[in-house]
Parts: sequence; C-alpha cells; structure tokens
Amino acid sequence: MAGHAHHDAHGHDHGHGHGGHGDAPAHGSRREYIIGFLLSVVLTAIPFGLVMTGVIADPRLTAGIVMVSAVVQIVVHMIYFLHMNTKSENGWTLMALIFTVVLVGITIAGSLWVMYHMNLNMMPQMGGDMSSM
Repeated sequence: MAGHAHHDAHGHDHGHGHGGHGDAPAHGSRREYIIGFLLSVVLTAIPFGLVMTGVIADPRLTAGIVMVSAVVQIVVHMIYFLHMNTKSENGWTLMALIFTVVLVGITIAGSLWVMYHMNLNMMPQMGGDMSSM
C-alpha cells in the first residue's frame, strides 16, 4: 500500500501527510496564509496610522483602538498561522487559547496599571505647565 495513508482504530492518520481529506489539515492553504497576512497588515497599519497622524484627539480612544487591534491580531495569528481551533489535538489548543487569553489580559492590565501610575507619580511638580521652567 505504498502512497496510501494508514489509519489506526481511532482514525488517526499515520501516512506521510497526503491522506485523510476529511481530517483537518496540519497546515494551512496558501489562501489562508494570504488572508492571515493581509489581516495582520491591516491590523498593524490602522493603529500605526492613528498614532502617527493623531487623527483622533483623545489619546484614550486611540489607545483603546490600538489595544483592540492587538487582541484581534493575536486571534488572527492563532487561527491563520497557528491553526488553533477547538477540535484539533483533543482540545489542548483550546486550553492553550484560554491560557493565552489569561496571559494577555494580565499583561495588558498590568501594563496599563503601571503606565497610569508612572504618569501620575513622575515629575508631579511639572503638572503640564512648562512656563515655570
């Protein structure tokens, strides 16, 4: 049976990567990679353009858009490049997704907390008024 994929009793493919069209592929198609790349470019260009042009006057709104774009980009990378879904690898990728979400939440919340308190506590004598210098 040269060239044919072999399946065990559990339906696992033991071939050389060319069989089992019903199974989820271990790698993405060129179309999926292109979609992922284009989404990544857009999700990078929009926040970059917002920050560099200053088109939105409120920096908190700009920061919010940047953070939402970052989270969406993480999801895009996990789906299109890491091929993570709830069915692959017996649910371990779902556990990895949950772990990633928790870590990203902690990182974002911690970073915002540190930046907020650094802004409050750094050089309080200036208070935004440079005329006394």
